[in-house]
Amino acid sequence: MPDTKAPYELKDLKSGSAVITSTTDREVEYLDDQINNSYDESSVRNRKTKEGTFVRSFIDSFKRADRNSNPLHDLDNDITTSISRTSMDAALNKTKFDDAISSSISETNKGHQNEKSEDLKKTIKPRHVIMISLGTGIGTGLLVGNGPVLSKAGPAALVIGYAIMGTCLYCIIQAAGELAVVYSDLNGGFNAYPSFLVDPALGFSVAWVYCLQWLCVCPLELVTASMTIKYWTTKVDPDVFVVIFYVLIIAINTFGARGYAEAEFFFNCCKVLMMTGFFILGIIITAGGAGNDGYLGAKYWHDPGAFNGDKSIDRFKGVMDTFVTAAFAFGATEFIALTAAEQSNPRKAIPSAAKKVLYRIVCIFLASITLIGFLVPYNSDQLLGSGGSGIKASPYVIAVSSHGVRVVPHFINAVILLSVLSVGNSAFYSSSRLLLSLAQQGYAPKWFDYVDREGRPFRAMLMSALFGVIAFCATSPKETEVFSWLLAISGLSQLFTWITICVSHIRFRRAMQVQGRSLGEVGYLSQSGVYGSAYAAIMLFLALIAQFWVAIAPIGEGKLDAENFFQNYLAMPILIAFYFGYRVWKRDWKLFIRAKDIDLDTHRQIFDENILRQEDEEYKEKLRNGPMWRRFLAFWC
Repeated sequence: MPDTKAPYELKDLKSGSAVITSTTDREVEYLDDQINNSYDESSVRNRKTKEGTFVRSFIDSFKRADRNSNPLHDLDNDITTSISRTSMDAALNKTKFDDAISSSISETNKGHQNEKSEDLKKTIKPRHVIMISLGTGIGTGLLVGNGPVLSKAGPAALVIGYAIMGTCLYCIIQAAGELAVVYSDLNGGFNAYPSFLVDPALGFSVAWVYCLQWLCVCPLELVTASMTIKYWTTKVDPDVFVVIFYVLIIAINTFGARGYAEAEFFFNCCKVLMMTGFFILGIIITAGGAGNDGYLGAKYWHDPGAFNGDKSIDRFKGVMDTFVTAAFAFGATEFIALTAAEQSNPRKAIPSAAKKVLYRIVCIFLASITLIGFLVPYNSDQLLGSGGSGIKASPYVIAVSSHGVRVVPHFINAVILLSVLSVGNSAFYSSSRLLLSLAQQGYAPKWFDYVDREGRPFRAMLMSALFGVIAFCATSPKETEVFSWLLAISGLSQLFTWITICVSHIRFRRAMQVQGRSLGEVGYLSQSGVYGSAYAAIMLFLALIAQFWVAIAPIGEGKLDAENFFQNYLAMPILIAFYFGYRVWKRDWKLFIRAKDIDLDTHRQIFDENILRQEDEEYKEKLRNGPMWRRFLAFWC
């Protein structure tokens, strides 16, 4: 028998003895004392006992995890949560936290954080990571959310808005990558940076709004799923489908990271195949090789036009209106920097990841949006938000169905439905983990700091499930308005997170300069530098101002609209409430941390400048002496 004791034991309610077997599932098999009974009676009894044991084990799996095990052992998904594996491993062995953060963490939490992480479950496999990386971004924002924006702004405005946000995103990835390498031992990832580099109140408020973003994304996806179903039928109550998808997502997440990973692998395979097929078919239709309309070319860019609006100001507003939708579509891309920072050689992995993000922006987002502009006029009555009487559908479905192509639109709509469920599944998984992280940092009620024996943040999952109930408004005639409210909360929250990453990077560089520290100590330097972070922060701040303007003075209306303002700008009042709520709670009225007071030692990885320089020289020499294809891959990949 092994020396270690099982984390829990179940005793037979009968007088039989319990035999504990050391299997991977830690099953407790109950054998009756009367082993001399007939074979038939014993087999029946054993079968019933095993069935009862399975049910009992399933119920007991929701009990709190044993304190001897790591409560974060199932929270190691680097793609969808803000808790990176490296950060967790280091945090679990730390004896104290940074002073700016430790004041909000209880002594009990400190004890838990000091425990070893030997029981981490490696349930996310390389094939899962690859497909999740490829499918990231192909979700509601791109496939469905572009419909209302195309209707209000036009195809050219959509392309311009996505291109501007794409340039910002490249700089954000670089800044996040630099900080992720420097603070690889910090628990909380990029949500923790502003707490000690900028201002604790800003870190608290942005972290909470970011958590609310993912809590709202799940019902948003369920509402979108019900809207997607309407392409096939409008006779069935939408809430029927909401119930089905709601139960499905909860069931998948009941299996923890294993269930999440397998579901995402299937969903992302379908998304990648669908986008590949759409590009091929879309080009054929545009060239007149399929459909009933012959050669299209740039027809819809001339009639009804590239921009919607009779006045120049309305056309300009149309471009401004695309920013939030683009931010939502690009959401979660920042996690790629955290993942790359944890590779064996992050100084190579982060530039490679940034290039892949750039290729994804150009090839998946900008190319597909441009193709949509060639195939769908902005005045189509089937677009969401158009106000027409046509059956609402995704612009990707309209792009094929409106030109007489049969059958294929149904496949595209089915994959869009799977994509929507994929994002909903990811949102449910992420939101519960983020809420648990906030509780462990002292930013959320201690009640949510509960991890069961299977590594699930059970109480946080209950809160995520409660937010999911919002989706049952799908049966309301104002379903599209609810979609806009949830989308605005999610999109603006993404802008807040990106701004704090850039500002944190700028403050980090400023502190290094003021305190006389060499940048040679930094393991990876952002290729876009401080100027790239400043550019991204300014553009994102201007995007917030532009969204405020469009929200309070909608496109095509000559008066202010308070309802439209709150419908599209609700996340800002929520952020302000959290910000000043923290100030009052902590009675901390200092606006920001001065550069000379920023702690550059705690949690920071300090690299040897000479070794880094030597590594760079060796790498360049290896490329010079290597074959041409290696230099080609190094430059482009």
